[in-house]
Amino acid sequence: MSIFNDDEVEGKYEQAKGTVKEKVGEVTGNERLEAEGEADHAAGEGQETWGKFKRGVSDAVDSVGEAVSNTGKRMND
Repeated sequence: MSIFNDDEVEGKYEQAKGTVKEKVGEVTGNERLEAEGEADHAAGEGQETWGKFKRGVSDAVDSVGEAVSNTGKRMND
């Protein structure tokens, strides 16, 4: 498994920030802050999903490269 990329990390951060804003908005009765928190959280989920997709593509490319390399080594043996 590869390391998390920037989109995944920033997505998690945005989700946490959104959750905090949403809860503060609920407690204080500030509907605008609550809605802003919900939007931040949703945007963070999208960004994290994009990051996971990019990591998956990168992992797949790495796997194909390793398979090609291994096949080449076996052919030379």
